[in-house]
Amino acid sequence: MDYTPIEIWQKRQDWIDEELEKAEIAGHAMSDYALVLFQDMSLAYCAGAWISVIIMSVSIIDAHLREDIGDGKIGTAQLFNDFYEGDNIDWLRKLRNKYVHHDINNPVLDLDSYLMEQNKLEQDATASIKMVIKALFQNPFV
Repeated sequence: MDYTPIEIWQKRQDWIDEELEKAEIAGHAMSDYALVLFQDMSLAYCAGAWISVIIMSVSIIDAHLREDIGDGKIGTAQLFNDFYEGDNIDWLRKLRNKYVHHDINNPVLDLDSYLMEQNKLEQDATASIKMVIKALFQNPFV
C-alpha cells in the first residue's frame, strides 16, 4: 500500500477539525486518556487505516463513558445502551467485534476483500468518528 498523499491527509484532518468544532459544547471536556486515544485514532483516519479507526472508536467511547459515569465494571454493551445518546451504537460495537474477535470458521477479512472494500471501510470509519465525537461532547447527566 502507498503512503497517503499530504493533500488527502490534510483534507481528512480538516474534516475531523470541522466535526469537532460543530460538536463542541462549552464546559464538557474529554479526559486526557480519551484525548490521547482520539489523537491516535485521528492519525489512523488521516492515514486511511479504516479498521484501526473502527476498533479505536469503540475503545474511546467506552473509556470516555466510563470516566463520565465513574463505573469501570459495567459491560460495554450495557454501558453503550444505557449512556450513549445516539443511534447505531450497537452496530459500531458489533462491527468492531467482527474485526477483533476472529472467527476461523467464518473469517471477515482477506486481502482481496480488504482491498476491494476500501470505500465501504472508509464510510464505516467516518461514521464511527462521528459517533466518537458525539459521545465525547454529550453529557449523560443533563
